[in-house]
Amino acid sequence: SASFQPSELAKPVLILFLAYFAARRATAINNKYTLMPAAMIVGLVAGAVMVADIGTAVVLTATAAAVFLVAGLHWRYAAAAGVILFLSLGVAISSKPYRIARIFGFFDSQYASLDSPVVRHFDPEGKWKAWFMRAAPTRNSDYHIRQSLIAVGSGGPIGVGPMHSKQKLFYLPESHTDFIYAVIAEELGLWGCLLVAGGFLIIFWRGLRIYFHAPDDFGRYVALGVTVMILVQALMNISVVLGMVPTKGIPLPMISYGGSSLLSTLASLGMLQSVGDHSA
Repeated sequence: SASFQPSELAKPVLILFLAYFAARRATAINNKYTLMPAAMIVGLVAGAVMVADIGTAVVLTATAAAVFLVAGLHWRYAAAAGVILFLSLGVAISSKPYRIARIFGFFDSQYASLDSPVVRHFDPEGKWKAWFMRAAPTRNSDYHIRQSLIAVGSGGPIGVGPMHSKQKLFYLPESHTDFIYAVIAEELGLWGCLLVAGGFLIIFWRGLRIYFHAPDDFGRYVALGVTVMILVQALMNISVVLGMVPTKGIPLPMISYGGSSLLSTLASLGMLQSVGDHSA
């Protein structure tokens, strides 16, 4: 049966709200009575999404931060929001054992760091170790990343050829969604990866061009929000595939399988194209 993820709908809707708010309140963006309602809405949306999907919450927060900063938000408000986000992220991670497992699996797949002399010195009775070890999965928590790196390394410069990936058939979980970039690397090699990355760079360049030529402030902030949202999501997905950050469940825009993500991205690109059509 088909399903729809409300968090994907929040992306274009939040961009429209941020653009409208920043355009209407640009001269009073640092007034606390003006900023507080917008901050509460962004916080509620990001917080609600963070309960089930930290990756999407990070994308939404990064988009909001970009729009507010370009609109002239003072650094002290940005710093305060960053501290709150960092603390909220820590709470969200610690609330789910599998999230803790991903963090430890990213740094040390065998949890060897919990047996280090430093940890034993500060935790001689092993209470903290027992609390963290409750997150240990039945198989190594870095399994996804290791299989992804195997797929990337197997591709080499030119790849093994379309439809000839072995990792996607037997070993790599979520190969059609979150780890589709690893399959591209295995089948098409380095050149395929560069082609996909180049496509996102073109979107980034065109988005900035539309931003600078937009007819009004609302159009500029819409262009900025869409560009940042797509670029941050792509960077997070590729970083996970290459083992640079822990897994987050972020799809690759327009490439990963998933109707909700595709509809959200196409709607956002439609907004960007609309601004471009009205640009000088």
